[in-house]
Formats: sequence, structure tokens, C-alpha cells
Amino acid sequence: PEEIAFVKNTTEGIGIVAQGLDWQPGDRVLACDLEYPSNVTPWWGLRDQGVETVMLPGRDGRLPLETVEEALASPRVRLLALSSVEFGSGARNDLAALSALCRERGVLFCLDAIQSVGCLPIDVAALGIDFLSADGHKWLCSVEGSGIFYCAAALQDRIRPRVVGWRNVADNHDFDTYQTALQPTAVRYEEGSPNMPGIFALGGAIDLALELGVEAIAGRVLALTDALVTGLHEKGATVISPRGAEASGIVAFRMGDEPPRRTVGRLLAENVYLAARRGCVRASPHFYNEPSEIERLLELL
Repeated sequence: PEEIAFVKNTTEGIGIVAQGLDWQPGDRVLACDLEYPSNVTPWWGLRDQGVETVMLPGRDGRLPLETVEEALASPRVRLLALSSVEFGSGARNDLAALSALCRERGVLFCLDAIQSVGCLPIDVAALGIDFLSADGHKWLCSVEGSGIFYCAAALQDRIRPRVVGWRNVADNHDFDTYQTALQPTAVRYEEGSPNMPGIFALGGAIDLALELGVEAIAGRVLALTDALVTGLHEKGATVISPRGAEASGIVAFRMGDEPPRRTVGRLLAENVYLAARRGCVRASPHFYNEPSEIERLLELL
């Protein structure tokens, strides 16, 4: 708990890192052109400080590890900013390998984990992740407006809060004394009154995930997506999402020449909810979905 702060959303957590580090002109951030805007624009916002964001090119919906390794060779790189799972393709990044590359070179690793938390296991300590941010409204099945930000304890003194308020100072219940000394934990990133209804909802969602077991949730989700991918291939669809170690809860595909938004629209008319993302149709079954619902989706396609 000393390394967790409550935030409004994934973007806010990433922004705490982007605005809190002591950047120097010429520093580099490595990002990727497969990323959701939340993990790009906060870094682009550092241009006026002389910080360059290098957009690594994805290939077939994936970011090759060798591309990252080559880019990390520059001594100017301060931080790697990636997602645990790419939102458009569903490709799961090799976090252990990426973290190892960063540690070898003294580079910080900031993770957008909204497409994993609540669906796939992530052990930040074992993986050596420095920062992680995730909203609660996706795989955690909570509400919008409440999420988590993880900052490794050893790095908290290097990430200066953007705002110092009543809550993130050291003695935050002494209302008679004005002070600026910070909390010794990640509460230093919670400057004011928290979103209590959202936090209680998030707590309930986390309790449910822990009760079911994250490993069990992952097994269920991957079994559903495996069945969907098999059925899509039988339908002649083009499946973008990888399988095996790179598989996630997202399946991205195209149905021939049909525009993805048109596919999504006709399925919506049948009360089947998918999304159009990055030129594909995106399906994201969760543990509560039934195999029969996957079969119905395939029939409608």
C-alpha cells in the first residue's frame, strides 16, 4: 500500500511521472506508435523542456523486442513508456524481457496496464516495473473516475508531485500548520480529497477479482479468446491478435473488405458490443462471458 496512490484514470498516473521527473534538455523517452494516446501525449508535452519522444515503429500489431533493444543503446534514453497489452492489436508485451533491458541500461520503465489489470497477472516487484497506471473501469469491472498508480518506493523521492495540497503533506491532519514536507508514501501523489465512492467501487471490484483468482480469470479469458480466434479463422476472417505468450483478452480482426465500423454497427443492432480500433474490430470477452456467447458472435458474423 505504501507504493499505491489513487488516481482518476490511467492518464493521470502517467502524467505524474511525466511531470514529476527532473528532465534535462536532450533526454529521450521511448514510446511506440501502437500506443493509446494516454501513453503518448503526456510525453509529447515535455517538448518545451527539450525532451524528445522517440516513437518506435510497431510491426503487424507488435513491438519487436529487438527494436526496443536497439533504441535503448542511446545514452540519452531516460524512460521506456509502453503498455502491457496493446489496445488495438491485443499483443501482450514481454514485460520481463523489457524490464531486464531497462535495468541493464539504467532506464526507467513506465507501464500503462489498463488492458491487463483485472485480467492478466502482473507482479510489479518480480518484473522490476518502476511505474504502473491503470483505470478501474475496464478489466477490473469498476467505475470510471477511479484508478491506481504504482510508484516503486525507491523512486518516490525522484517523482515530485505536480501539486502540493492538504492531503499529500506529512502531517495531513494538522490543519493549523501550513507545511510542504511530503508524505513518505505514494499518498504524496494524492493532493486533495479522494473520490471515495469511486475508491469503494474499485475496492469491491478488486475484492471480486481476488476472490475469483487472477490466474483463474486469465485462464477463462484466454480459453474464450482461443475459441473466438479458431472460429474466426473458420469464417475466413483476418485475425491480427497473436496467440501463445503474446495472447491477451483482446481479439482484433477484420471480416474481408467490410469496414470495421460497419461490422461493429450490425453487431450492435443484435446487442453484441464490440469496438472499432486501429482499422480492426476488437472483441474483449471477460470471465463472465459464456462460450455460447462466443458461438453467437461467430454466427452473426
